[in-house]
Amino acid sequence: MRLEHDLLGEREVPNSAYWGIHTLRAIENFPISGVPIGHYRSFVRAFGFIKEAAAIANRELGALDPDLAKPIIQACIDVRDGMLDGEFVVDAIQGGAGTSSNMNANEVIANRALEIAGLEKGDYSKIHPLNHVNASQSTNDVYPTAVKIALIIEIIALLKEIAHLRTEIGRKANEYSKIIKMGRTQLQDAVPMTLGQEFAAWSQTLGEDEGRLREIIPLLSEINLGGTAIGTKINTPDGYPQLVVRELSRLCEHEFVLAENLIEATSDTGVFVSTSSVLKRFATKISKISSDLRLLSSGPRAGLGEINLPARQAGSSIMPGKVNPVIPEVVNQIAFTVIGNDLTVTMAAESGQLQLNAFEPIIARSLMMSITYLRKGCRVLADYCIADITANEEYLRSTVENSIGLVTALAPTVGYENATAIAKKAQESGTTVKQAAIELGLLTAAQFDEILGDVDRLSGQV
Repeated sequence: MRLEHDLLGEREVPNSAYWGIHTLRAIENFPISGVPIGHYRSFVRAFGFIKEAAAIANRELGALDPDLAKPIIQACIDVRDGMLDGEFVVDAIQGGAGTSSNMNANEVIANRALEIAGLEKGDYSKIHPLNHVNASQSTNDVYPTAVKIALIIEIIALLKEIAHLRTEIGRKANEYSKIIKMGRTQLQDAVPMTLGQEFAAWSQTLGEDEGRLREIIPLLSEINLGGTAIGTKINTPDGYPQLVVRELSRLCEHEFVLAENLIEATSDTGVFVSTSSVLKRFATKISKISSDLRLLSSGPRAGLGEINLPARQAGSSIMPGKVNPVIPEVVNQIAFTVIGNDLTVTMAAESGQLQLNAFEPIIARSLMMSITYLRKGCRVLADYCIADITANEEYLRSTVENSIGLVTALAPTVGYENATAIAKKAQESGTTVKQAAIELGLLTAAQFDEILGDVDRLSGQV
């Protein structure tokens, strides 16, 4: 053990730990979710990038001795390279506006830098977590910047998974482009379409959200780094905000922009609300698709039974042979979580007071959870469900040929009222639309065939 101190007194810290007393206090104070910030690799990387950029900027501006900057910079590289993820141990849900996360990063980097310099952990007289690692910084500019960096990393990863899902859906759209079926509105027979058109529509609707997610990235790229406590740049050398943002952009290979008004940028969390809204929108759509898949595959004999989802596991402990649509079901549950997280983000953003929002940790936790779940959900839906769906082609064609929905194609010829009479007759007598039209004397068999022709062409009229 080693002895460390803070404003509350002294505490023993495990000598093997790279974190220190401030982190220890947070571990004790926030045993909440059981999910440490180190669980999110992108979030830890973000702290590494920020602290490295700060060390370089401080060194260039004379605010940090080059001999101290060197081991600190190397420690930051180790953090962003994943060597110390296990040392980021404070709970993702925490009081203090993210101070505990920033303290955790400062202590880990300081102790790793001490180790690199050949010194003992905890020898803060040489390299100090706050005086040196946190120089020219505050939690209030570091933490939201880290969240934004992490979100950009995660959104880019999510976009790749959405693209993969759309590829699989598009492949099925092509495969099923000639398979005729009945479209439905309000769960009732509507008009003919192809199964391929149904899949293609799903791909298109998800593609729209790819665009919305890409539009969020530039908004997340505006940061308040260098504003320190409330955006007044207190305790920073002249030119620091511009230099640290430039260095961060270089290290991340991504263009970040210093906010025009740092006071506004420190208190405003609107971009997180926008991000959450887009995630909710995507979650709503992917959940709707999953529900459609469950409906279309319901049965196998007492449901719609139009498609077959791949069997992934036994479905019941009491009903032998039952197989459940477990992949769409888990995606539905992911969506419910994301939608709930959106409300959490909204409430947290609204509850910020004056020059700071103290609830950014739950915003960060909710957004990171949502993106992580959606990213993994896209992958399992694509690979474990969509890729191996099969269609019951003959059954689908029979439902079209026997559907009362065919009367829609007759309406331009016989009129709406007569088409309604044909539909009613077919429904009550259990005959086909063709038979009902002939029995009512509204069309001959030849006239009916001339109007409808091959039912396959009707899908092109949808």
